[in-house]
Amino acid sequence: MNRYPMLDRCRVSSGRAWQAIKRSIATDAFSRQRIRISFDIDDTLACQAHHCAVEHSRLPAFVHRWLGEPLRRGTRDLTRELRRQGCSIWVYTSSGRTPSYIRRWLLLHGIHVDGVVNSVRHNHALTAHGLSNSPSKFPPAFDIDLHVDDSEGVQIEGYDHGFRVVVVRPDDENWAQSVLNAAAEVQAQLAWQQRHRNTEPAQQRSEAFSS
Repeated sequence: MNRYPMLDRCRVSSGRAWQAIKRSIATDAFSRQRIRISFDIDDTLACQAHHCAVEHSRLPAFVHRWLGEPLRRGTRDLTRELRRQGCSIWVYTSSGRTPSYIRRWLLLHGIHVDGVVNSVRHNHALTAHGLSNSPSKFPPAFDIDLHVDDSEGVQIEGYDHGFRVVVVRPDDENWAQSVLNAAAEVQAQLAWQQRHRNTEPAQQRSEAFSS
């Protein structure tokens, strides 16, 4: 006879609690897919001071005039929050700015980006995909899940070519929250798609066994 029934019950309860915790962790990781977000530069991240407020910097103004452009206020906090959520940060511009320039400019504000697409890289991608009706931007070529731009024309291209775009105007003071909301929607969509893909094989196996 077991001399410690209470100890056994505690072990069972502890084991069940641990299994519940593991399931919760797995569900949370599953529901929060790592997404890749790209940002346009002109009138999106780089806004002139008379269009919107700009980020403050500890560096002298002449350094920024020499090495960079005014950065839209809120960019630093926004990218930090997106990083905290596990997002990958990219820049996608139609301009000819070099990747080294873009990375250096953002690093002046303490922002690191994982990838840069400029006009040269964009054109190479369009050629590789054989696109005759060329959109001004094509995020799917770089596995980008969400693109942030000031242009409604780019959003229309997104409808036509099947990629997600959130439009933020230079005078929109709540632009960062709009990006966070759009990122949350994309995460939810990707999580739903992943669940749907995982349940289909299980249903097919069940139907095969029952037939």
